[in-house]
Amino acid sequence: MRGALSVKWTSHADHFKGELSVTTTVTTGGVAARAVDVWKVYGSGEAQVIALHGVSVELERGHFTAIMGPSGSGKSTLMHTLAGLDSVNRGEIFIGDTRLTGMSDGELTNLRRTKVGFIFQQFNLLPTLTAEENILLPLSIAGRKADPAWYDTVIKTVGLADRLGHRPSQLSGGQQQRVACARALVSRPEVIFADEPTGNLDSRSGAEVLSFLRNSVREFGQTIVMVTHDPNAASYADRVIFLADGQIVDELREPTAEAVLDKLKGLDNAAGRLAGGVA
Repeated sequence: MRGALSVKWTSHADHFKGELSVTTTVTTGGVAARAVDVWKVYGSGEAQVIALHGVSVELERGHFTAIMGPSGSGKSTLMHTLAGLDSVNRGEIFIGDTRLTGMSDGELTNLRRTKVGFIFQQFNLLPTLTAEENILLPLSIAGRKADPAWYDTVIKTVGLADRLGHRPSQLSGGQQQRVACARALVSRPEVIFADEPTGNLDSRSGAEVLSFLRNSVREFGQTIVMVTHDPNAASYADRVIFLADGQIVDELREPTAEAVLDKLKGLDNAAGRLAGGVA
């Protein structure tokens, strides 16, 4: 087991305005998800692509981890395999102590409903449902009811109390993504996976969503794993993992946008030298 989470507060302008209405126990330490010698191969013969090349990584519980890398590095594939959205050719995937590798489709579906939350770039809200109905939809599908006190806390935290009766078309992009964040958090999943969550947002709305994600870790002990190409977004995380050619090649703790950008430039330069035949 790892020690308790120690976070260094950065200088970001914090748009997080919510208030906590219930007492929340923040549990950190341990491993929320892990990959053990994972390989993912697409195609065969000359068309074969090795998306993940023997990747092993532990994602700490109660931490915000960003996954980055050049296009084609395998970052999205890694997130999809960790979340049980894609299978692996070799190796093992775990959410907590639960082994995903070898599970049936039905078992994976049940695991995603109970242990995993998702936030996507495209929001993925149902247009005919209100914000509140979209937030509660995963629980409804699973035959569960939201804890009233926790639900109120989530709604106050994301600042949506006066928008619950609105449909997605009546909400701004930032508000829609906050609905998606609340939907992911309300079921208290073991891990929330976020795939480019600010990709379709302006800078202010993006900062609000990132502040919410960061504070859900600090205030609630939530575990967040985010794929992003944006150094500023990655700087909200506690840890940044860098992939290149399907392998983990580096990481940063307590990252800044400038440090992340320097790492990415180094990866791009290395790829350029290899493409040009320079050792």
